[in-house]
Amino acid sequence: MVAIEACASAHYWRWEIGKFGHDIQLIHPSYVKPFVERQKNDAADAQAIAEAASRPTMRFVGVKSAEKQGSSIAFKVRELLVRQRPQAINALRGHLAEFGLIVAQGVRHIPRLDELLATYPDLPDLARSLCQNLLTHVKSLSEQIAELEKGLRVRARQDEVASRLMTIPGIGAICAATIEALSPSAETFSKRRDFAAWVGLTPKQTCSEGKDRLGKISRMGRRDLRRLLVLGATAVVRWARRYGSPAGSRLARMLSKKPPKLIAVALANKMARIA
Repeated sequence: MVAIEACASAHYWRWEIGKFGHDIQLIHPSYVKPFVERQKNDAADAQAIAEAASRPTMRFVGVKSAEKQGSSIAFKVRELLVRQRPQAINALRGHLAEFGLIVAQGVRHIPRLDELLATYPDLPDLARSLCQNLLTHVKSLSEQIAELEKGLRVRARQDEVASRLMTIPGIGAICAATIEALSPSAETFSKRRDFAAWVGLTPKQTCSEGKDRLGKISRMGRRDLRRLLVLGATAVVRWARRYGSPAGSRLARMLSKKPPKLIAVALANKMARIA
């Protein structure tokens, strides 16, 4: 058995060492840190990894295949571009605001930015040129995001597991493809709640003296996957508030006495368990 701390390039070394027939186990760094004695150096880290791997209750990181790792990169690249686009839009809005040109927030107002740059007469040539370059960058980001989302939808329809996940209300093609790419094998979890806890959709527990106290959502685990599940659940809640939900259903009961955001998180927890 070969134990490796789960960090950058860990999967590569798992594939390479696995070619010799060894049993490879990846350990999350937070599970290794408690076993580091005094000074931190390579020898102490190696001893801590070996000590952690020998624990009978140690939980190891699920290993991905090369194909699954590639699918996860596609999603992470999309997430990076999605974060960059509002940064570029807000920078452009801020620059134009210095000249009295106010544009509302949001991607849907990009045509208004284009119109102002083309028609506003008092904008200096240098500012117009630089803002036009920034606007071109925003449009390029939108095109790349659309292309990646198109590929994710195609792969989700072609994959059997992702197609089954898309039958769950609130889980679309991108969320289904993300669950398939980022989640470990279903056999890793002993029960449905374990997967919801892995995503970070379960309450934080404070247990002492035989008394169990449940607090707020822990927000541990996969932040990107949790966000997609909550967004999907929010869409279901919005649809139910507008068009109604079946009488006597759990969603209808919650809508009558709970705030919408709390309902969305609870519904995302249920979606994770169904998945």
